[in-house]
Amino acid sequence: MSDTIEVKDGTQSPGARWLSEDTHAVLELSGGWRGHRTALPAPPADATSLQGVRVAAGALQSWDAHLASRLWQQLDPFVKRDVSVDVSSLPEGLQEILALALDGTPRATPDANTARPRSRVARLGARTTAYWAERRKSITFVGEVLLSVGRWMRGASDMRTSDLMWQIEQTGPRSLPIVALVSFLVGLIVAYMGAAQLQRFGAQNYIADLVTVGVVREVAALLVGIVLAGRVGAAFAAQIGSMRANEEVDALTTMGVNPFDFLVLPRVLALLIVGPMLTAFGALVGMAVGWLVAVGIYGVTPLEYVYASVQALSLPHVLVGLIKGTVYSVLVALAGCMQGMAAGRSAQAVGDATTASVVQAIVWIVVAASVLTVVFQRLDF
Repeated sequence: MSDTIEVKDGTQSPGARWLSEDTHAVLELSGGWRGHRTALPAPPADATSLQGVRVAAGALQSWDAHLASRLWQQLDPFVKRDVSVDVSSLPEGLQEILALALDGTPRATPDANTARPRSRVARLGARTTAYWAERRKSITFVGEVLLSVGRWMRGASDMRTSDLMWQIEQTGPRSLPIVALVSFLVGLIVAYMGAAQLQRFGAQNYIADLVTVGVVREVAALLVGIVLAGRVGAAFAAQIGSMRANEEVDALTTMGVNPFDFLVLPRVLALLIVGPMLTAFGALVGMAVGWLVAVGIYGVTPLEYVYASVQALSLPHVLVGLIKGTVYSVLVALAGCMQGMAAGRSAQAVGDATTASVVQAIVWIVVAASVLTVVFQRLDF
């Protein structure tokens, strides 16, 4: 840290050098950098082992985008290694550029509270804080969606009806083929395996009860939720994430259009509408497959199967299945839109958001399925 590199050029010469200050490395900038293409000196070899890096710009007279680019190249490796970086002495405009480029670099002077945690307790505390920060973001997002719904119900929303109809068409009719295929195959598995066990007791007549109750109450809604998570939720995250990367979301805000009303609300309402419809369609396909298995393989008469299905298909079973399908669909929409709105401004960030939306939607669906099943059973519904 004792070597100092200085770069000077002209009467108002730009200067840059690395200094050592206790447990921090200091990049000192001076002179006028506007219009100069002078390179910054490389960090000292032992800079990565320090607790933080600080940029001292008290003598900086002018700057331009080239200096911002060089500072980003110098500081980004430190940020990726969780080394605290302080840019508070830079001009405000340059701070804003670096904050965006470095994805939230802290500006406050690093101290014992902001330094990289070393002990296990400190690391546990940092992870807990990050966890609750993510949960707070989710709760905030849901609150924004509810406010958007309230504005729509009052007639003060920026949502266009044409956008809602477009999303319904994209998420509903275009999802029918994959929902039909998955429901057919899974219904075939449920009917065949269930009938194989019932045949051991000579109870083939109960195949209709098994398939009807199982598919209508549980299987159809779960399959629709998972299919929508992979097909629709990922598309929502990719679309909105790409708009964030292209600064289209910022443009909407600048024009006075609420992004939640314009982008999130149509997608949430679309899945709220098509979710129970797709669930009912998937249940019908599953019941039809059960009819094929019972009649074609196990010798149950067609009318006997239909009669047993009608007897087993009570209103509570139908309502439970539709409620679950609706809840799962809304969770898919929330996960996809939330990850899209929180995506970074790069292609890699959009891809990460798309992956995270699918994973988060499936996790939410499984948790919701467990909770709803217990609740409905406890209510004897």
